[in-house]
Amino acid sequence: MLTRALNKSDYPQWRTLWDQYLVLYKHELSETQTQLTFSRLLDENFNMHGFVLESDGQVLGIAHASFRNSTWSENQELYLEDLLVDQSHRGKGLGRALIDAVADFGKQHGTPKLYWQTHRDNATAQKLYDSLANKSEFITYEMPI
Repeated sequence: MLTRALNKSDYPQWRTLWDQYLVLYKHELSETQTQLTFSRLLDENFNMHGFVLESDGQVLGIAHASFRNSTWSENQELYLEDLLVDQSHRGKGLGRALIDAVADFGKQHGTPKLYWQTHRDNATAQKLYDSLANKSEFITYEMPI
């Protein structure tokens, strides 16, 4: 298995996993937004980074991250926004491998922290996350504007 940066030829397999991700979170995006997201993940001048985990040419998982400035740190922090492993390959350490790859990417760029969120009902993911990181004491609020 190999974790690597997303590339243009990954689109068909990325799209399958992206669609699974949206279903998992019961969310719909327009085709325009999906295309924009993929193009941003490939754009070296845009602050989004895509990663895949593949085995024998098959993309089994995806991760998306971006750097964020912080008033509490000299260097940017890295936010893991999306993480998905194909349902038929879960429980095999692939999610951990993707998170490790994103963390290594962050370390190469001097970031002091990788962080992420998950839905409070996603107990399966939380088992993995609890084994890798400390649960933050902060609660997230959202306000549409």
